[in-house]
Amino acid sequence: MRIVELFERGGPVFSFEFFPPKTDKGFDALFHTIGELKQLDPSFVSVTWGAGGSTRRKTIEIVIRIQRELGITAMCHLTCVGASRDELAEILDQLAAAGIENVLPLRGDPPRGEASFAPVEGGFRHANELIEFIRSRWDFCLPAACYPETHTEAPSPEVDLRNLVRKVRAGVDFLITQLFFDNRDYFDFVGRARAAGIGVPIVPGIMPVTSTTNVPRIAKMCGSKIPAKLEAALAAAAGDGARIDAIGVRWATDQCRELLERGAPGIHFYTLNRSPATRRIYRNLFPE
Repeated sequence: MRIVELFERGGPVFSFEFFPPKTDKGFDALFHTIGELKQLDPSFVSVTWGAGGSTRRKTIEIVIRIQRELGITAMCHLTCVGASRDELAEILDQLAAAGIENVLPLRGDPPRGEASFAPVEGGFRHANELIEFIRSRWDFCLPAACYPETHTEAPSPEVDLRNLVRKVRAGVDFLITQLFFDNRDYFDFVGRARAAGIGVPIVPGIMPVTSTTNVPRIAKMCGSKIPAKLEAALAAAAGDGARIDAIGVRWATDQCRELLERGAPGIHFYTLNRSPATRRIYRNLFPE
């Protein structure tokens, strides 16, 4: 299933994102999580490429297994990091031969220990170049990433938006946002994107807070601010895991409810390979 077709049918599109685990035990836990989330009948799931392209083989294996064994439409992330044009072509041929129809092209973060991104010889410098390359030879459905609070490397929101326009014009079918905790950032961003001529669906990315250390660290890396009200609530619950989970679930539920009521085309959940919080949010939105 080409994911863009789900948006064309109407109705919210729900999806979950996972990352490749480092151990066999982690693989078992991941597929247990995916099995639990399958009960929610997700529209699709995605699997990240790993920092610096370090888990590319695991990513491909997981994506193919999810689609073949679990019957869930799976999307493979693909980055420019550490890969030449020929290596990327080989990966894309492998995905196409396996029946994978959806690929998320990204520039990717610099490998660990490197301060800035630099393409390998024969590689690509920007996501739009990778998108153009894929469009020239394959028929994948191609989403792209976007940043409601501006990409951390962009000098201004205006420059970031111009770069996004360039990506969309290269052949993007829909967009998935970086995580955010204030819906005003999403709605303001969508308004600016539409004014710039971007007409594809823009799916909000949501990550429920399940920790006072891990999620804030990820938010900082992504350039996403945590609202003062949420930060204060988490600080008051410090050391109480159950209470922190409850706060995170409630905040994310309220986010999702408003987003859907105001016309968001779906929700993309960043799960951190865990299902309880995501399942609770979904059940809050759609009680049985």
